[in-house]
Amino acid sequence: MDWLTNLFVNTESVAHIALLYAIVIAVGVYLGKLKVMGISLGVTFVLFAGIVAGHFGFTAPTPILTFIQDFGLILFVFMIGLQVGPGFFESFGKAGIKLNGLAAALILLNILVMFGCYYVFFDTSDAMNLPMMVGTLYGAVTNTPGLGAANEALTSLFGQSAPPIASAYACAYPLGVLGIIGGIVLVRYLTKVKLEREEAELEAQANANLNKKPHKMHLEVTNKYLEGKTLLQVHNFLNRDFVVSRMLHDGHVTIPNRDTVFHEGDQMSIVCAENDYEAIVAFIGPIVEVDWDHQDQPMVSKRILVTNPKYNGKTLGGMHFSRASGVNVTRVTRHGMDIFASPSLNLQVGDRIMVVGPEDAVERVASLMGNSIKRLDAPNIATIFVGITLGIIFGSLPFIPGMPLMKLGIAGGPLIVAILIGRYGYRIKLVTYTTTSANMMLREIGLVLFLASVGIKAGGSFVETVMQGDGLLYVLTGFLITVIPILIIGPIARVRFKFNYFTLAGMLAGTYTDPPALAYANSICSKEAPAVGYSTVYPLAMFLRILTAQLIVLFFCG
Repeated sequence: MDWLTNLFVNTESVAHIALLYAIVIAVGVYLGKLKVMGISLGVTFVLFAGIVAGHFGFTAPTPILTFIQDFGLILFVFMIGLQVGPGFFESFGKAGIKLNGLAAALILLNILVMFGCYYVFFDTSDAMNLPMMVGTLYGAVTNTPGLGAANEALTSLFGQSAPPIASAYACAYPLGVLGIIGGIVLVRYLTKVKLEREEAELEAQANANLNKKPHKMHLEVTNKYLEGKTLLQVHNFLNRDFVVSRMLHDGHVTIPNRDTVFHEGDQMSIVCAENDYEAIVAFIGPIVEVDWDHQDQPMVSKRILVTNPKYNGKTLGGMHFSRASGVNVTRVTRHGMDIFASPSLNLQVGDRIMVVGPEDAVERVASLMGNSIKRLDAPNIATIFVGITLGIIFGSLPFIPGMPLMKLGIAGGPLIVAILIGRYGYRIKLVTYTTTSANMMLREIGLVLFLASVGIKAGGSFVETVMQGDGLLYVLTGFLITVIPILIIGPIARVRFKFNYFTLAGMLAGTYTDPPALAYANSICSKEAPAVGYSTVYPLAMFLRILTAQLIVLFFCG
């Protein structure tokens, strides 16, 4: 039985480390499925399973725990960035400015509550209490980079006698995670949010994007002005995008192109943006029923999957489908949404395009586009690790010369680069398509590795820190630092600025740079709103957390 004992005791063994993570993650995930008053912590429970393991000495070497923690965090935030990247900048209009303003106000309130707790609960004559409160602050807001920045600044001031603020951080962190999720839940009940209504609102907003939603109709040309005019001339005169997928003239059906001439009495099938169809009907002619059975050659409509990387980023207009292939593209389906096939729309690998034309021509286009689901089954691993490499480099760059700690770090850098790659990767020939299931799998693996590592590291001294000295006070004040600002800013964002609850939940999680809170928000919403809200405020929040950590230490602890 020595081999079994050695498996659990020898912390240097690879098998021991793998077993440690397997047990902590499995136990945490299973316990996270339990619900109390209808609420479950989900994968967040992995953190507490790790604390228990660490407390009983079931641990691993600290450098290994730190590496797995940081790598898990990088993987988690990078996959979030890839997911939200395509729609991130479109969401960062006036709403994005408001969200970041609310995030900045929330960060300021965290600091003010920290100072309030310091003056109310602690002896201000003791020079060590304020640094320990800084550690409590960053545990309460679950921001490890801020803790690192504060610790580095304290070391520069006190040297080896710097206060052990990581202990205060460990005391506040677990309840900080619960406090953030609990605060999000409390905001829901304080503002009387109905989750079903919020989901319906997100769906309505998506459907209300009439500039992209396609509308199909059959028209007859009755405007005498159009007699003898080409399709291009009509398009330019109307100054609206529309696609004529087929035309019936003198009993014959053809696939029109830009040089096709209009004649009074022609009947045609048109696809356009939904908010343009009334103007097009008024100009061309009324909606009619058309018999498409009289055709010179069989016409078919087919959805074609874009899997050929050669066409990643190409515009529909630049492809010249009607002139070069004798077919027309009427709409594009991307991430489950139908988009009008505007000439300026960039194709992306994973898009499904609706192609109308002669059967043989449609098949030729299908061959060119790839149309192979098997190609999408293989994840684009190279893109992920190229992006992580660029993100780590970017996150290591200091923003302010002379302050080397002023940087986004290994979480903020990969997140921003992932957003940029997700949106503009096609311009540098990076294929960013990843199936939803593959994205979720990588994201969840990263998250549970991060949570397990943090829990195992904190578990060794957690109970001792809490039960001795000011440990319980750190837990209490940390909870106040966490919850009070959420209960102020959350209702303001909901009532005053009318933000969707799921976007608001993502914003709160992003301001606290807290992946478990984002995981909770994602678990109650089927849309991307929480992830978009999280990513909208995360970069600024990370920057401000790190900056304020150093400023508090340098100006108040020196």
